Amino acid sequence: MEERADWLVMVLIGLLLLIWIGYGMRNWLFKPMPARVPEMPINEEIPDHPAVDMLERAGYEVLGGKIKVPLYFDVDGEEFYSRLFIDMIVRNDENILYLVKLARSRMPMDWTGSSIRDRLLPYFLLYPGCGGVLYVDVENHEVACIHFDWDEEDAIGYDE
Repeated sequence: MEERADWLVMVLIGLLLLIWIGYGMRNWLFKPMPARVPEMPINEEIPDHPAVDMLERAGYEVLGGKIKVPLYFDVDGEEFYSRLFIDMIVRNDENILYLVKLARSRMPMDWTGSSIRDRLLPYFLLYPGCGGVLYVDVENHEVACIHFDWDEEDAIGYDE
């Protein structure tokens, strides 16, 4: 009788070990690939600009100045190059990093959903860990904090 109990315990331990190995292999094989997100660079050279004072008065600490993010595209074997510019990197009192875009008179912001998407979405997708984008309009003394999230309600399908 004792031999049977030992045999049953050994089979049970073996089954548990196989389940544990199978579960680990499944998680390892089907683990989603991490997105290729570059580290957020900080240019420690901070420009002497009125926006710096505005941001500090609004409660942000300016960590860095202008950053050029080089981009490369391969379209059917043809190479294309472009770049995105981030005007500053700041941090709020909760230690959350924000990207700063300065308003330009030659490219005014049209405050519609599609305009915000077209102008600012690349920054959210490039650095998804940032708290948002601060759009600073020095002429009008305005600092707009833009956050991005997915609209879950309208995510599946659409009517044409």
